[in-house]
Amino acid sequence: MTLDAATAAKIIDGKAFAAGLRATIAKQVSILADAGLKPGLAVVLVGENPASEVYVRNTAKQTVEVGMGSREHKLPAETTQAALLDLVAHLNGDPEIHGILVQLPLPDHIDPQAVINAIDPAKDVDGFHVVNAGKLATGGDALVPCTPLGCLLMLRDRLGSLSGANAVVVGRSNIVGKPMGQLLLGDSCTVTIAHSRTKDLAEVCRSADILVAAVGRPEMVLGDWVRPGATVIDVGINRVPAKDPDAAAAGKTRLVGDVAFDEAVVNAGAITPVPGGVGPMTIACLLKNTVTAACRQTGRDEPEV
Repeated sequence: MTLDAATAAKIIDGKAFAAGLRATIAKQVSILADAGLKPGLAVVLVGENPASEVYVRNTAKQTVEVGMGSREHKLPAETTQAALLDLVAHLNGDPEIHGILVQLPLPDHIDPQAVINAIDPAKDVDGFHVVNAGKLATGGDALVPCTPLGCLLMLRDRLGSLSGANAVVVGRSNIVGKPMGQLLLGDSCTVTIAHSRTKDLAEVCRSADILVAAVGRPEMVLGDWVRPGATVIDVGINRVPAKDPDAAAAGKTRLVGDVAFDEAVVNAGAITPVPGGVGPMTIACLLKNTVTAACRQTGRDEPEV
């Protein structure tokens, strides 16, 4: 994609921001290592989901690059729920492991919520455990889901204080929509959680100073839904046919977000692209959460760098 200067200035570059965050994390890890603490992350993958395999491989690579301990547990698809819970219990008790990620989705015969809630909340670096969800909702020191945390960090970096902003989150999932709303409330935004059944959704979106799209529908948020000057965070990652008819006929695809980017960028004051926006922040925030978890478990303050 070739962008003119005015459009390029509006882009929130998640790839560059994530690289900077990883550099900061690497410095923190070095300081902790000098003090005798090496944060450790264990990632568990059950089955052979191609997208999950890529994510786990990239996570392990970036974990090692910042100097943390990395363990991968790759289990066959037929692994029983009992066997997976036994592994989680073992990792809960391992003092060298400070963060545990069980990659979703899991095979159909395994209850994901049972597995998530078996993870020690102090090691739940995905932030999905009911204890962490409750702490986030009540203003406690929670480990926060990585994708919404990444969105919040980029918003703070771009806008400074978010206090008083009207924020609309389109999507109500436990993974993104709900925790995103809680984080924005924590930064003193006025928050609306909208979704596919919201009446006059377009008009609700037009009220937003900050618009977060996390509904999982390709290019659902149109350009005229965006208030002029609003900041747009597009969490969606959807694979659709290529624009070129011949390429589409040949099975070629492209990635788009939940926002119609080419339309929305005209009105937006700032916007994340897809790819290259929110996506790169997820693993970086997973590493950030692992450092946080390691410090809390050992009674230390996080190093300032």
